[in-house]
Amino acid sequence: MSMTDPIADLLTRIRNAAKEGHEKLEVPASRLKANIVRVLKEEGYIKNFRLQREEGRPVIKVYLKYTEKGASVIQGIKRISRPGLRKYSSYETLPKPLSGAGIAIVSTSKGVLTGQRARAQKIGGEILCEVW
Repeated sequence: MSMTDPIADLLTRIRNAAKEGHEKLEVPASRLKANIVRVLKEEGYIKNFRLQREEGRPVIKVYLKYTEKGASVIQGIKRISRPGLRKYSSYETLPKPLSGAGIAIVSTSKGVLTGQRARAQKIGGEILCEVW
């Protein structure tokens, strides 16, 4: 069965695993998913990730991060641009989730960046998701 929105699948798996308190999760790999997970690690929302091959298929293993009290660092994760309705933005109008407490992940001509970095480099792009 083909997946119509693999990024939404990635975000849903992360959301569900964090809600259940899992230490790690696996998702089928792609270059875009690896870049999204890389941004999540750089911003401190996950512990780590690994690109591996299992049974000949590329897989991303994501290691989730929790606070000392056991709450997930990722409180919310939301898909913005989707296959049926793409959302693009110039650097001036990039969203600031929770008034800057969260991040927007943007696909730009310079790669996948946070909204803050894209704003600093003055480049817009497709708003993939928001994380807080």
